[in-house]
Amino acid sequence: MVMEGCCSSSTSLQCNYYYYYSPAIVSNRNSSISTKTQSFHLPKPFLQIPQSSKRTLRAKPSLVVVRSKRTPRAKPSPITTTISAVKQDWDLGRFLKTLYFFNGPPNPLSFIQSAFNKLFASPSPKELSVREIMETSGIVLVTGATGGVGSRVVNVLRNKGIPFRALARNEEKARRMLGPDVDLVIGDITDTTTMTPEKFKGVRKIINAASVIIGPKEGDTPDRAKYNQGVKFFEPEIKGPSPEMVEYIGMRNLINALSGSVALRNGKLLFGFEGTNRKDLPWGALDDVVMGGVSESAFIIDPTGGENGGPTGLFKGVVSTANNGGFTSVRTRNFSEPEDVSAYDGFELRVKGDGHRYKLIVRTSSEWDTVGYTASFDTVKDEWQSIRLAFSSLRPVFRARTVSDAPAFDSSNIISLQLMFSKFEYDGKLNPSFVEGTFQLPLSSIQTYIKEPINPRFVHVSSAGVTRPDRPGLDLSKQPPAVRLNKELDYVLTFKLKGEDLIRESGIPYTIVRPCALTEEPAGADLIFDQGDNITGKISREEVARICVAALDSPYACDKTFEVKSVIPFSEPFTIDPENPPPEKDYNIYFKDLKEGITGKEQLEQNPVTV
Repeated sequence: MVMEGCCSSSTSLQCNYYYYYSPAIVSNRNSSISTKTQSFHLPKPFLQIPQSSKRTLRAKPSLVVVRSKRTPRAKPSPITTTISAVKQDWDLGRFLKTLYFFNGPPNPLSFIQSAFNKLFASPSPKELSVREIMETSGIVLVTGATGGVGSRVVNVLRNKGIPFRALARNEEKARRMLGPDVDLVIGDITDTTTMTPEKFKGVRKIINAASVIIGPKEGDTPDRAKYNQGVKFFEPEIKGPSPEMVEYIGMRNLINALSGSVALRNGKLLFGFEGTNRKDLPWGALDDVVMGGVSESAFIIDPTGGENGGPTGLFKGVVSTANNGGFTSVRTRNFSEPEDVSAYDGFELRVKGDGHRYKLIVRTSSEWDTVGYTASFDTVKDEWQSIRLAFSSLRPVFRARTVSDAPAFDSSNIISLQLMFSKFEYDGKLNPSFVEGTFQLPLSSIQTYIKEPINPRFVHVSSAGVTRPDRPGLDLSKQPPAVRLNKELDYVLTFKLKGEDLIRESGIPYTIVRPCALTEEPAGADLIFDQGDNITGKISREEVARICVAALDSPYACDKTFEVKSVIPFSEPFTIDPENPPPEKDYNIYFKDLKEGITGKEQLEQNPVTV
């Protein structure tokens, strides 16, 4: 239970709260209080009953509340009425309603035991294991990891010390090619039963080199000599699953499997209204009534109060310092399943300000009275604004005091959210914009964000030529075999293009690399990057692997589609001196000139390919 530190020794406030627990305190309904009864100030109050609300009760083995004299209970002030900072009757009914909303019907024995435990013990937030820390640090998934490009991507990542996980269909082959200690998961993108979310926990980026297999009709040598020469030098056919299964359905399966771990450009909606999307949460009031105060708040949905006349959430109420109170808040029930937002960098709130300073409190423990990771934010009166709170700015707080030895914020295990308007900041400091009386904060959404500049999360190896089959006015005799034979190869390029579109529509920041004909030559030749799907030529698989890894860390490559080839013509082999290899390129030089929105599909809009 979150309570602001009204009785903190670091402030000048004094609380007249007493805690009694003994069946012998009161002998009967009319007896006076024993002079031996002990009362004490609670430096860390859990359940506090104001002195003005004490009432004599019959002795029971439970919490006993004593009221000095019987006075009629005043009706609670309406939520729109200002409450003056004087002693007022405490609302026991609202207190019990708060407990019931968050905990269900309270069990008196366990309730009292919990109270004593919380009074004399520090909170014990969840400690992250080494494995969990690794899983939230950002792993690159490599699909098609045993293929010509994929295996080279693995080598580049390993040499750079970048943590990665390989996805392959054949474990024996993968460990033989990639090493016995490789972080490996076995799965097939064409089979959803093998693509379970657990296999992708901790994955933050992906390089997808999975592709339909095209091989010589007449077969190949054990070392795939014909395949390595390129499709230009043999009569091709599809080997294994069809292009539709691999390039389109497989892509859809892959995106779905990664949906919980790879960040979306526009963030993950936790609450609110975003276009046609709506996500509700069960909010309940958690005000200073839990420690004797009279402040009162609520969270409602205003159907027309949103930025464009649509619905919005509304945190509203009346805050009062009467009875040494001074805070209101609304908190969600614990989520049925923790939210994993570790792919993101912070929370973004869309609010209409009223000039006050508020707090967002995030919990990573299902326990009730525990550390809340907290950030304050200021609002501008009568203006809609986006408030970004970085995970790194969240302060571990327990009853308005910073917990210096608390574990780092675990963004993979969000249990509940809370909004608060309070007189108190942290560690004895006060809210500089606090004013008693009514307040309201329209809140249209809480979602996550990824910080700028945004780098690609999904790098996909596609193919040059995907928009060329049936392109009007195109001389097919001058095109690569895959373009000329698209229909005979079960529309391989058409389904590659449909797979690309799934990535573009997914909301994941991406780069789509379209290499020309792939070769076994070394990397190092000068390159030509182009857009619009017009060039032909060749390029080394090793070079493509390096381009893919470089794209992951380049905002210039984000949301770009491009073709790439070397300047070396097909008729000329490219070699290097192993003792003096060319330096690795700065691929940003190429990425900087790329433009968004150019795919080559522009020429097909009036002549779509029918499948």
